[in-house]
Amino acid sequence: MKYSFNIKNAEGSITLAQRYDINASYKDLAAVCDAVRYMNASAALNLLDKVINMELPILYNRHNKHMGARHELGGRKGAYPVKAAKEVKLAIINAIANANNQGLPGEELYIVHASANKTRIERRYPSRGTLAWGRGMYGRSSIMHSDLEYAKVEIGLAGKDEKWLTKNMKYFIKKKEIENKELLKKREKAEKKPKAEKAEEKKAEEVQKQEKHESKNSKEANNKNEKKDSKKKEEVTK
Repeated sequence: MKYSFNIKNAEGSITLAQRYDINASYKDLAAVCDAVRYMNASAALNLLDKVINMELPILYNRHNKHMGARHELGGRKGAYPVKAAKEVKLAIINAIANANNQGLPGEELYIVHASANKTRIERRYPSRGTLAWGRGMYGRSSIMHSDLEYAKVEIGLAGKDEKWLTKNMKYFIKKKEIENKELLKKREKAEKKPKAEKAEEKKAEEVQKQEKHESKNSKEANNKNEKKDSKKKEEVTK
């Protein structure tokens, strides 16, 4: 099958790979491709591994009706398309292998091109049974049917300093690099937190809880004393 990417100016400096006749939702595949595009190949594989293990969701900018919001995405809508992530991962692995065969460092390259499209649709015929008028086929399910849709994924790897890259491509590559660095820093800080700091945080939380408990007890005692004083005053007036 032909590639949709224009290779006229990029011959010899880009490696392509594709997977076709995939029995998966092309909408999920498109969302995964959007998340992976302009990322480093090794960083993209790490991200897809986390999606497959359902540790990180994928952002859905389109086709997100009735989809839940994710706190990992800052309240934006997302999901865990495990099947689509596996297919895109295989395509990236194939592209890295093709780059290595050409003498290029596959894992150090960037995903310049990532797209998913619907290729063909096969009609699912219902089982034969009673004659049903509607679509001209046999069976009660002939009125309602679901087609089997196939999709394809294309991945293109190239260096970030290539001359034929557009301004938008270079901008988004830098943006993805900055985002990945920030995420790595946050994870390193969380992992490198010494045990003493964690113990101090726990102690501070316990002290706060004790203070709250003592303040509640003091308030309850004051309320009881006020009630007693009010009763005594009532008895005296009587």
